[in-house]
Amino acid sequence: MKRLELFEFEDFSWLPAIIRTGATNLIVVLHRLTGTADVIANLIRELREKHEFDQVTDLGSGSGGPMPEAIEQVNESSPDRPLELLLTDLHPNPNTVRKINDRDLPHVRYHEGSVDATNIGAAPGGLKTMIASFHHMDPAVAKKILHSAQENNEPILIYEIAKNNVPVLIWWLLLPVSLIILVLMTLIMTPFVRPLSLGQIVFTYLIPLIPLVYAWDGQASLMRTYTFSDIEELLGALETDSYQWKIGEAKKTNGRSSGYFIMGYPKN
Repeated sequence: MKRLELFEFEDFSWLPAIIRTGATNLIVVLHRLTGTADVIANLIRELREKHEFDQVTDLGSGSGGPMPEAIEQVNESSPDRPLELLLTDLHPNPNTVRKINDRDLPHVRYHEGSVDATNIGAAPGGLKTMIASFHHMDPAVAKKILHSAQENNEPILIYEIAKNNVPVLIWWLLLPVSLIILVLMTLIMTPFVRPLSLGQIVFTYLIPLIPLVYAWDGQASLMRTYTFSDIEELLGALETDSYQWKIGEAKKTNGRSSGYFIMGYPKN
């Protein structure tokens, strides 16, 4: 596999919640600026044409990412059969859970308990989505997730905003420059965080832990992302007469490429 098994600070349980949430807040901003909610909404619509479901259970939601906006777009286009969105995480931040649930968004709720994305069979029902989080799983776990979805006859949509198409040597050579660029980006992106807390400001501009975590995790995630050939290796000969897999480049409405997706669903 081309994928590298690097670490990300976000994966460690000892990472302070205020730093973890600060970094995931920036990911929400990134998704908003790049318009990934539109891409995901279109993918959900496509999958819903192939297999009916009335709930989306998002795994590894962090601060919510683009999913609330994506579900809003889907429901605006089909108000007669709205989708319910359940956000979940392995380490849900109680403050994030409370903030999202207190907003009382239509058809959106954040699950308070821990949900393990590696156990599809035990996760709440509906379409399972993993948005920019599948790369956190090592090959054995990633394969388990894919196999579990098929074995439990559950639809799944995996979306990655990045594509691992940079040669490893080039990535290492450019890493110092890339980290500096990402740190500078956090300084510009932080004012767009909503709601913007005092902690986000302090640990960005006074004690820059959030920029450092965001920069490293962003660069590490690029090389941890599975390539198309990696995914085909994980799937192997998994597809059967009753379950189908689809891998492809994700497209914006203007036709421009925006990451890639893995789609699995029972054949009706």
